[in-house]
Amino acid sequence: MNIFGGNSFMNQYNKAKMNQQAQPQGNPQGGGAGKGARSVLFAFKMVILILFLGVTALQSFYTLSENEMAVITTLGSPSSVTTSGFKFKWPYIQQVHKMSKEIRGMSIGYDPDYDPYNHANSENNPMTVPSEAEMITNDFNFVNVDFYIEYQIVDPVRAYINSESAISILRNLAQSYIRDTVGSYGVDEVITTGKAEIQTKVKTLLTERLEQEDIGYGINNVTIQDAVPPTDAVNDAFKAVEDAKQGMDTKLNEAKKYQSEQLPAANAKADKALKDAEAFKQERISEAEGQVSRFNDMYDEYAKYPLITKKRMFYEMMEEVLPGLKVIVDGSDGTQTVLPLDSFVDGNAKGGAE
Repeated sequence: MNIFGGNSFMNQYNKAKMNQQAQPQGNPQGGGAGKGARSVLFAFKMVILILFLGVTALQSFYTLSENEMAVITTLGSPSSVTTSGFKFKWPYIQQVHKMSKEIRGMSIGYDPDYDPYNHANSENNPMTVPSEAEMITNDFNFVNVDFYIEYQIVDPVRAYINSESAISILRNLAQSYIRDTVGSYGVDEVITTGKAEIQTKVKTLLTERLEQEDIGYGINNVTIQDAVPPTDAVNDAFKAVEDAKQGMDTKLNEAKKYQSEQLPAANAKADKALKDAEAFKQERISEAEGQVSRFNDMYDEYAKYPLITKKRMFYEMMEEVLPGLKVIVDGSDGTQTVLPLDSFVDGNAKGGAE
């Protein structure tokens, strides 16, 4: 330890102590040397005291950022501190273990450090991890599925207690629930339409299990990064199926659009037809009721004056029938002449007028 320039302080202290031991007690000539040794010893003790106080002061405070929390162990008993800022602790008695509040990720089925542009790396460190990615579906097909698990510390004390095993427990549970869930779906659903449902189910099961295990970690999100068959031929077939489904969805959307455009006009035409039919119905009903009313009036008149009523009805009928009749005049020479009846009526009318 370099104090007061190299080892000079310790050399002076050792030399003064040796001189003090060499001088007999009561010798007046050794008084100055003894006093010097005591001064050096006192200075040495003061330096040690200052260093101790400095270290103690440094051990009494710590700071936490916005993305940090801490577990404080007091003689082995842990407690959590989740607020940021400048904090006090008892020196030498309490120990601070800082932890991150940030969301961290875990890849299952693939290596996120894979470098496709590094040939040596791609051979020794392929992106797909077969032992994690290869799974079997409920229709006995193999499929490679890559997952990304986002997790976060939710209980710093439990996370500190289980710090050595928490991540491995999380990984093993995630792999177990992923395989169970994927195994309950068909390969078509895993690759195409069932991804969202699988993600939600895995997240729910894993969250509930972590609450039971109480290791201090929680799940924020579960995402399927990729899901493909293990061979290129099968993968191409599923891509063709997916393209066909997308085409079907496109046609369905177009049909729905056409329906939404045409349906209002058809409904309007149908409403108009119904209204026209209702109007025609009311018109015929009103006409029939009018005829019934006239017939009833005529019958009432007939009941009062039968003979007069019959004659009037006869005359009215003749007025309607006779104008449309033709008169045939058969001459003595065998010729026939067709004349309209109204000419006779007009002639009689003129003759009467004269």
